[in-house]
Amino acid sequence: MQIIVDIGNTDAVFGLYNQTGWHTIWRTPARKDESAESYERRLRLWLLEADIPLSAIKTTVLSSVVPDLTPTMRGMLTELFGFAPVVVGPGVYPLLPLEILRPHEIGTDLVANALAAYMQYKRNCVVVDFGTALTFTTVSDKGQILGVAIAPGLKTAIRSLFANTAQLPEVPIEVPSSALGTSTTHAIQAGVVLGYEGLVRSLVARIQAELAGDCLAVATGGLSQRIPSLNDVFTAIVPSLTLDGIRLIGNFVTSSTDRL
Repeated sequence: MQIIVDIGNTDAVFGLYNQTGWHTIWRTPARKDESAESYERRLRLWLLEADIPLSAIKTTVLSSVVPDLTPTMRGMLTELFGFAPVVVGPGVYPLLPLEILRPHEIGTDLVANALAAYMQYKRNCVVVDFGTALTFTTVSDKGQILGVAIAPGLKTAIRSLFANTAQLPEVPIEVPSSALGTSTTHAIQAGVVLGYEGLVRSLVARIQAELAGDCLAVATGGLSQRIPSLNDVFTAIVPSLTLDGIRLIGNFVTSSTDRL
C-alpha cells in the first residue's frame, strides 16, 4: 500500500492507495505552524481507524507547493514509516515521460495533473483544477506541457471580498437561481460563481481553439463539482486526479531506482 500526500495552500490531502484503487482519502488544513508530531498523530489515528498497520505501507510520495511545510512533512513521513518519501520536484522530472516547461517554476501539483491526464488519455488535454487557485494546465498528446493559466480560486475570490470590504459577508459556494442578486449573499454568488462559470467556459474554449479543437478538458480539485452547469465542458471530473499523478510520479521514480 502507498501513502500519497498533496500539500496545497489550503489543505493537506493524504491518500491511501492499494492494488484496487484509493482506499481512503483524508483532508486536513495545511498549517505552516503545525508541528510534525501533530500531523503524525493525525495520520496514525486515520490508519488505526482504517485498520491499516504501519508495516503495510511500502512507499510514500510527497508533493508540496508550500515550501515551509515540505521539510516538516518529509520528516514526519520518514519518522513514521522508517523510510524517506519520494519528494516530487525538478530533481525527479527527468524520469517522467513529460517535457516540462520551466521545471523550477511550475507547481508540483500541476506536473502531477499533467502526468495523470497524459497517462490516461494520450491526447491533447487541459486539466482545470478548482483549488486555492483555479489552474488550467495543458499537456499535448506527446507529453509536452504546453502552458498554464492561473486565476484566483472560487474560495479565494469570495474570501478576498469578505476580507477587503466592510459590509460584504463570506458566503457559501452555491449556484444561484438567477444572475440578478436580490440579497447580498445572492449578489456575491451571482457575481463570483456564475462569473467563474463564464471564465472557465471561455478559457477552455480559447485553449481548445488554439489547438484547433483537438483538446479534451478534465476537471479536478476540491471544488470541481460545485458548478454543475459546467459538467458539459468536461470529458471527465476526477477529484483524485492530482493524487493519481503524484502516485504515478512516485512509481516512475521507484521503478527507475529498482533498475539501478
